Order: sequence, then C-alpha cells, then structure tokens
Amino acid sequence: MFPYVALTKDKKWQPGPYEGVELMVLHKNEITGGVVVLRKFKAGCTIPAHTHPDANEWAYVLSGEWQESDVTYTNGTLFHAPKGVRHGPHIARTEVISLTTFDGPLTVV
Repeated sequence: MFPYVALTKDKKWQPGPYEGVELMVLHKNEITGGVVVLRKFKAGCTIPAHTHPDANEWAYVLSGEWQESDVTYTNGTLFHAPKGVRHGPHIARTEVISLTTFDGPLTVV
C-alpha cells in the first residue's frame, strides 16, 4: 500500500492564478508548500510570461497542445521551468491538461 493516494473523483477543479486556468490539487506538502496538481488551460487561453520565484516547475502534458515561442508542446511532453526562470507566454491551442509539480510554494510573479 502507498502512504498517500489521491483520486480525482474525490477532488474538485478550482480557479487557477489566471483566467482560463483551473487547478485540481492532488497533493500539498505542508512543510515545503510544494504541490502536485492537474492543470487545465481552456482552448485559446494565454498565460503571460512569468516566474515562480519559490519553486521549480515540472509539467507533463497529458492532453492538448500549447505553444511557447516557436515550440509546440503536445501530449507526452515533459516541460521544466527552474525556480526563478522567466517562461511563457503559454498559448493553449486546444484545451490542455497537464500533471504539474511545484517543489515549493506556487507563487507567480
């Protein structure tokens, strides 16, 4: 048995830090503030360029397609943004769902 199991049927989508973004928190580390979330971008949504000053971000695209600069990320892509490194804007070409981990508090600047 695993010490922690999260079932999406027991969780709810909640508003994310930007319009058109929703988060489903699967786990939160109460000591570090880190989170594991499902993240959903609505089709056509643009997330402005930003940094996460307190956390490294890892995102695995489960479905959909988003573009950043001249790169298109599709399902099966792993994306890493180191703590403090500016990234984006992200443009959702379709609805995008990713499994995303932040190893510290999810702050956005």
